[in-house]
Amino acid sequence: MGRESHPKTQSPTRARRVASMAFLAGLAALLSALLAAALRRRKWVEASTYPHFTMIGQSLGSVYLAWEALSKFTPQFYFDTSGYAFTYPLARLFGCKVICYTHYPTISSDMVERVKQRSSMYNNNSRIAGSIWLSRCKILYYSAFSWFYGLVGSCTHLVMVNSSWTRSHIENIWRIPERTRRVYPPCDTSALQMLPLERPTTPPILISVAQFRPEKAHGLQLEAFAIALDKLGPGFPKPKLQFAGSCRNKEDLERLQKLKDRSTELHIDELVEFHKDISYRDLVQLLGGAVAGLHSMTDEHFGISVVEYMAAGAIPIAHKSAGPMMDIVLDEDSHQTGFLASEKEEYAEAIVKVLRMPEAERQEMAAVARKRAQRFSEQRFHEDFTDAVRPILTSTRS
Repeated sequence: MGRESHPKTQSPTRARRVASMAFLAGLAALLSALLAAALRRRKWVEASTYPHFTMIGQSLGSVYLAWEALSKFTPQFYFDTSGYAFTYPLARLFGCKVICYTHYPTISSDMVERVKQRSSMYNNNSRIAGSIWLSRCKILYYSAFSWFYGLVGSCTHLVMVNSSWTRSHIENIWRIPERTRRVYPPCDTSALQMLPLERPTTPPILISVAQFRPEKAHGLQLEAFAIALDKLGPGFPKPKLQFAGSCRNKEDLERLQKLKDRSTELHIDELVEFHKDISYRDLVQLLGGAVAGLHSMTDEHFGISVVEYMAAGAIPIAHKSAGPMMDIVLDEDSHQTGFLASEKEEYAEAIVKVLRMPEAERQEMAAVARKRAQRFSEQRFHEDFTDAVRPILTSTRS
């Protein structure tokens, strides 16, 4: 059936790590003590354990891992921030109240639709997309998995989701809207908020911050940048495009090299920089010099990098879908905070608009975007999280 990418158990993104740590910090403020139990069955939730049927393998493996955890210590409240929905019925059998913070649905209608359309993407390889029979088999697999996912997800007493897009899909599959709350993840942008809005224009700099993973669509950004250069013409100061990200494995390193090769093929290699595994201090410095930030992942559940662009004063040019479209790049006080695009031509047009924008107008938009970024602060997360969990934590055990 091919190997799917299980969005819940991949190497965690920065957004997931920060949200999970803040989630536990919120618990520490409400609970008097925390106990830790070492688990030895972690391998059963790792994607590498399941070359095929990865989603169902990891989901069943999570039940095995949860059994070990609950056998060692049975809590009154079972909190999940890793997306192990198949463990919820087990936790209830142990007498726990189940609370979860869901970053991304394990399966969504969008995933099923891409298989139906036979679109080749990171979670639907070209071999399956090119075969009618394999595509039909995968649709049946996804449909069955989606039904079970809805069944186990409905066992939660409280669901917190990180965006409007995630809430829409979770409510559609789990069908418990009365127990579902949207709680934006915490974005610590205090250092970025301090950066001056003035930017060097010789040359103007664009930045892209993301791991070098296939779903981040860095290639589209290169193509758009090349088109934008043609539109700007020879008389305009040549901008630079800076990529900043990390590599998880050999595949990511190979992907990074292909991007470098592609920039050479497009004859823009002298205008493109790649910064791998840089420190946060260096990242802040790069963001402080950028006039705009690029984001091109389809259906990014939230989009913490887009918030970082806005906080840093770099105008966001983000994908017209999911978190960036529904929650982040929205008007603030009736003023535009950035641009949304889906095709490379749209990205190129947005890049040209930002680069040709008068400096006063650019700074005005950057200031409005920075103000909107404050909606996703750690303080806001703490308040919303506390409001969501306090009723269930203080209620009598049912």
